[in-house]
Amino acid sequence: MRSLLALSALLALCACAGDGENLPLPQEDAGASVDAGTGSDAGTDDAGTDDAGTDDAGVDAGVRPVDPFADRVTAYEFGDQAGFGQDRFPDVVLGPPVGAGQNTGSLDVLSLGRGGFITLEFTDLLAVDGPGVDLLVFENAFQKYGGDIFAETARVSVSDDGATWYDFACDPSDKDGGFPGCAGTHPVHSAPDNGISPTDPTVAGGDGFDLADVGLSRARFVRLTDTGLNSYGGTSGGFDLDAVAVVNGQPPDGGQP
Repeated sequence: MRSLLALSALLALCACAGDGENLPLPQEDAGASVDAGTGSDAGTDDAGTDDAGTDDAGVDAGVRPVDPFADRVTAYEFGDQAGFGQDRFPDVVLGPPVGAGQNTGSLDVLSLGRGGFITLEFTDLLAVDGPGVDLLVFENAFQKYGGDIFAETARVSVSDDGATWYDFACDPSDKDGGFPGCAGTHPVHSAPDNGISPTDPTVAGGDGFDLADVGLSRARFVRLTDTGLNSYGGTSGGFDLDAVAVVNGQPPDGGQP
């Protein structure tokens, strides 16, 4: 049973989401999804929605300055109990994280719902394999006072061309082990107004991913898929995406950032 704090946080999300508009639900089919360990086709399951569209959603926030954050949404499909954050979409998942600290979940997020997914593209600064963590994914996990982390998990996949995908190993059933390899397991400390760097894995919070773990030297696209093993109810179900940031980056032309 979740603590009263976790329950109140979820109720707050549901209450805030009531006025969000419903967006069309395109379904992604960007080619084979290749598991780095097995070469298997990961695919994308139907998230339980009725509407479908093209694989390229083409959703962005207009001209953006060069920065380390996601620039464009290329595909998405919301699952059951999604809805929160859709009234601010796509801006809510583009740009820097808006963390609320160790013990509070941010409301600057987009709920994917059960089995929902979203694909983000970097257009000005691509993630490259460098020392240590190359990408940071920010959700709104928080530590319950005197207790465990309240986490809602997603699988992370990366691609350089949008067709061949490499999946980070993720075990959403291993709570005692901290859901190894999954996104959505660490609170977010960085926010635009607190001076904490959103690209420094030692202080930013969020979950770090090393491209070397999947054998990829560069990634232009990041796909996040709700694991289906989270909390679902109201319009704030599942993985709640705040932002994605490049730690080790390079411009598309291969020059210096």
